[in-house]
Amino acid sequence: MVGIAVGGLLFEDALFRGGFKLMRSKVPTTSALLLLAMLSAEAQPSPHDGLSNDLGNIYRVSSAKTFSISPENFTGEKGKGGMATSGVASKQSADLGQGWKVNPYVIVAPGATFTLAEISGAGAIQHIWMTPTGNWRLSIFRIYWDDETTPSVEVPVGDFFTVGWGKYARVSSLPICVNPGSAFNSYWPMPFRHKAKITMENLDHKPMAVYYQIDYALGDVPKDAAYFHAQFRRVNPLPYKQVFTIVDGIKGKGQYVGTYMAWGVHSNGWWGEGEIKFYLDGDREFPTINGTGTEDYFNGSYNFENQEKKQYEEFTSPYSGLVQVIKPDGLYQSQQRFGLYRWHITDPVRFDSDMRVTIQALGWRDNSTYLPLTDDISSVAYWYQLEPHAAFPKLPEKQLLEIN
Repeated sequence: MVGIAVGGLLFEDALFRGGFKLMRSKVPTTSALLLLAMLSAEAQPSPHDGLSNDLGNIYRVSSAKTFSISPENFTGEKGKGGMATSGVASKQSADLGQGWKVNPYVIVAPGATFTLAEISGAGAIQHIWMTPTGNWRLSIFRIYWDDETTPSVEVPVGDFFTVGWGKYARVSSLPICVNPGSAFNSYWPMPFRHKAKITMENLDHKPMAVYYQIDYALGDVPKDAAYFHAQFRRVNPLPYKQVFTIVDGIKGKGQYVGTYMAWGVHSNGWWGEGEIKFYLDGDREFPTINGTGTEDYFNGSYNFENQEKKQYEEFTSPYSGLVQVIKPDGLYQSQQRFGLYRWHITDPVRFDSDMRVTIQALGWRDNSTYLPLTDDISSVAYWYQLEPHAAFPKLPEKQLLEIN
């Protein structure tokens, strides 16, 4: 490093950031000390808020406070965990008593909605773990921010965690992990300024059990922090020559961060020639971003085919995956079913006023021309935006949600 003398003091040029340049001239000592204080303040990073963490900042301390909500501490209060004296496991813990896994899960009755968590204050949800029994397509996961009356997240729980066909699949990605035997994990950071509310609705005719843990921190939320959103859609069958709309009507400023699709193919051939399109900030007939094919968008190529085995090859990676390839099983299932995800974490799609996302369903005819498909397609769109958000379309009725 080059030493620079200022007012009788020696500085290293590494201190001079943000465009400061000093000539080798006499500066009064008072001015030099003032400049040193300014430069020292500039050299110090701003305090870590503790709400968003990774290997690049995990060593930094913060004033944020950590809490966790589970059936063993419904409010997440400090020093209030494991206090139940009766609960769903009262019989199993009878010989041990309080503090010994008395109430580790909840039962959600048919047709009921259970509030998994209700948090007051400013902070961020950092991790959600759960293992719900029952019908994952008929278990509706919702999140509300800051006393809003309509949810910012409204998705069947299996689809939210990228297993939309109601069957377990191993998923190893950065924001979503699904681990043996049916452990759903979300690492999407979800900031809030006043309140967060998370619920589960059971549309099935059978009760469901939910073990869960919601980890969060309370602390100062950055002024530019947007809110997490996720929206589900399904069309079955897709009308001939129509595109599938992943999301539409987004109004506001934010960034699109991910897509999950559960794709059921009604034909016998390849189904993934269709292009994805992102219409941004006033785009009408033609989009700003136009993909080259379905498997290309999900970061695969050439039909997701293992070229040695000549068959589909599942994969799961930090940013994309083909996590389910479900083959027909005779009389009871006549279509191929696929589950795919794509996360825009290093390449978020940013919008200032509005956004719409569509994808084509295309296969091949025998004469080597494109065949518009009439498939069973469901999707989840994930994005962050400043509130308020536009109204979501009404969730499909139970009969239109279920998988047959």
